[in-house]
Amino acid sequence: MNNFLLVVSVIFTLIVIIGFINEKVIHLTYEISLLMFSVIIGCIITGIYAGISDMTVRKLLDSIQVFNLQRFLVEGVLCFMLFAGSRNMKISSFKENARKISVLAFVCTLLGALFYGGSFYLICRLLQIPFTVPMCLMLGSIIAPTDPIAATSILKKFGLPEKVGFLMEAESLLNDGVGVALFVCFSGMAAGNAGSGFLAVMLREIIGAVVIGVIVCRISFEFFVRTSDKHRKVFVSLMMVSLSYYLCERLGCSGALSCVVCGVSFSAFCDNAKKKGRLDGLEVFDSFWEAIDILLNSVLYVILGLSFVRILQMPMTIILSAVAIILNLVCRYSSVFIGTFLMKPLPDGYGNKKLSTLFTWGGLRGGLSVALAMSTASVVPPEIYHIIIGCAYAVVFFTTVVQGLTMNKVYQRLSKNIES
Repeated sequence: MNNFLLVVSVIFTLIVIIGFINEKVIHLTYEISLLMFSVIIGCIITGIYAGISDMTVRKLLDSIQVFNLQRFLVEGVLCFMLFAGSRNMKISSFKENARKISVLAFVCTLLGALFYGGSFYLICRLLQIPFTVPMCLMLGSIIAPTDPIAATSILKKFGLPEKVGFLMEAESLLNDGVGVALFVCFSGMAAGNAGSGFLAVMLREIIGAVVIGVIVCRISFEFFVRTSDKHRKVFVSLMMVSLSYYLCERLGCSGALSCVVCGVSFSAFCDNAKKKGRLDGLEVFDSFWEAIDILLNSVLYVILGLSFVRILQMPMTIILSAVAIILNLVCRYSSVFIGTFLMKPLPDGYGNKKLSTLFTWGGLRGGLSVALAMSTASVVPPEIYHIIIGCAYAVVFFTTVVQGLTMNKVYQRLSKNIES
């Protein structure tokens, strides 16, 4: 208990101090500042610890690693973060952009994973790294999906056009199901298990998640709309999200997608109830979920930053990090560029190349990629595991910090080209 309280105290202290300094002095995007300075603090702590301890890098990092990102995110708060990010999205917008969202979430994610896996395999052959094709494809399925948490917390702050911003956010919220289905297939191949085919896994993951999400949301909403207690409304929403996620995890469906379905369905049910005069007084409910969204995002980015030093466990750290980052940009652009030919008409003013550039630079990765990478520990040998983790951290850091900090400049430059 004392150790748990110490960890919580450290995390909240960093959130407050970094946030305060950023607010008063640095003025970066909040989430980016948390990640960037947590990385710096984590590296400093590791350096100090290394100076007084006679250990190898891997043993040192294992000895001071106190944050289990996979358990915190996948087995803990992911469901609440996804609901908080999707509860204000309108189902009418999904219907209007169904074709574009489907291409981005399904086709582009699949192509991105295949392109990344194939390219990484060729690099591994060149560098004589013992990666098999299934292992490389598994890494591709980890890197390809954009992160819904990063999209909803960072991208929406850059003033992107409403339609383009919605497409980015919707893609990030929905492509997790495809990414997980790909990951299940390729990790089974990497472990030597036959498993089910991609189509069967994807149908189970996605259709099951949609059915469970809608049913649980519909039943829970009846409690929500019939109670007059403003705090009980919050409790009902917590019950709905956690129950749908748990049922999906038990039944082999995508719990992440189920929470997104709950969020979008819940928004639609609320709008309908308001029109009929059956629902009002949601100030406490809205304030609660806004606070939860900010809190959990803050904790996630601090833990992600403090854990970043694990990239040092990867051999040829600089070379493989550069490879992971460059391949991500090339494969993301290629997959989106191909996808643009299937989702016309494109948003006003955007051609195939311009839209591909914007979606490539706006394709942020986050904690979900790292959590999936961590889950490969039981599938691959330790040396392969450290490379997968290292590549995931490299891509997450680059997309969040470098691409996140320059996203507005890229958009402004593209906007000038569009206007001219």
